[in-house]
Amino acid sequence: MHPPASEARLYTFSQETKDQLRKFRLGTSRSSDPQAVIYLIDRATKEIRQDEDKTVYKSLDEIADDLPDNSPRFVLLSYPMTMPSGRLSVPYVLLYYLPITCNAELRMLYAGAKELMRNTSEVGKVLDLETAEELEELPERLGAA
Repeated sequence: MHPPASEARLYTFSQETKDQLRKFRLGTSRSSDPQAVIYLIDRATKEIRQDEDKTVYKSLDEIADDLPDNSPRFVLLSYPMTMPSGRLSVPYVLLYYLPITCNAELRMLYAGAKELMRNTSEVGKVLDLETAEELEELPERLGAA
């Protein structure tokens, strides 16, 4: 077993990606619509980065459509919603999408980067998903009215 500090050396974020993460977090905090971006780990370089097209998703359905069936992903989601108290809340969460069909190598690759991704993206909480359909339950899991 490697000491925990090894994750930061194994996985990398380009400066561009770090800037994107910060800009996305700051830019979504006042948005009135859901916004999400999908991140993957490059298996060859271990770089954590956005998909090539850098899509910003505006609905849970759009995210569900683009999640692969057999490969994990990290999804950063800003999700404005009304709480039972009537107050507007904009939780900023990391969705750790780990389909049960993905292989052990990918499972370990993403599991090892989960805390690093959480810390680097500065999310408020992490939610695990095994299927794209579980996105439908998100408002409930986040405590919406």
